[in-house]
Amino acid sequence: MRRWARLAVVATALLIAPSVSGAISGELTAEAEPDQQAKLRKLTQEAAALQKEYRGEILSLDDAKRAAQKASSNVKKLKSDLLAAQRQVAAFAQTSYMSGGADASRIFSLSADPSSLATLAYLGTARTERLNGVKDLVAKQKKAAAAAAKEIDKLQDHIKELKAKRGEIERMLLKYGFQTPDAGTGLTQRMISTRNAIMSQFPMPFGVGCLRAGDPGEHGKGRACDFMMSSGGRMPDAVAKERGDALAQWCIQHASEYGIMYIIWQQRYYDMRTRTGWRMMSDRGGITANHYDHVHVSVL
Repeated sequence: MRRWARLAVVATALLIAPSVSGAISGELTAEAEPDQQAKLRKLTQEAAALQKEYRGEILSLDDAKRAAQKASSNVKKLKSDLLAAQRQVAAFAQTSYMSGGADASRIFSLSADPSSLATLAYLGTARTERLNGVKDLVAKQKKAAAAAAKEIDKLQDHIKELKAKRGEIERMLLKYGFQTPDAGTGLTQRMISTRNAIMSQFPMPFGVGCLRAGDPGEHGKGRACDFMMSSGGRMPDAVAKERGDALAQWCIQHASEYGIMYIIWQQRYYDMRTRTGWRMMSDRGGITANHYDHVHVSVL
């Protein structure tokens, strides 16, 4: 098989520009992509440790990690597509070699009768399509690799930024202490106090959801509640949206008093630990997932 792969590279080099054939013959499978994967794995581990230190999910960090992983997955897919295209080129070269010819004019022959002009025309078109496909994949993979490197660098920078705030976060956590969930409600006393204070200030015609057994995030730890602004996965009306806006603002103003960690509302989040104000959250794929129909409140 190696022989046919080498022959495919030679064939490609004879028929397309040197810059493209050089990429096919080795530049695309250079060490950069494996290095990116190793770096992303290391940063993912650091991110997990950092979220543990911050005592809960850090949405900005989670979004940065998602973007880096998505970009990296795109590189993997394009690399797989390129290898499949190269195998097709190798199959052309192998068939031609076995049928007794390997010159540049016939190297991609499908062993059809060379006396048939119609067949030759078809083979020429097929050859061109395959070569253009390879060239397109070369360009796409290089672009994707550059995009992945950029997202991974962003993740690395954000981790550095959050690590620089460790002292401030440690003082905050020390101030509020650590609470375990109540045996009866499954919520921490801090979450119960925050929920009760909010419900005393705002009417809740659509209900409140807090403990979610098995949830790996704050709901499963008894440290989060969802204050619904509509039902059935529908967008809230103008009155309900205004109530959600007011509730979110109340949480920001009383965060220090109740130990509120972060809130999410209308695909935006406000993290009291990072102190970066409102930030957009990456698209989770729906009205409820993007928190358009409820205000999520998590406590330390």
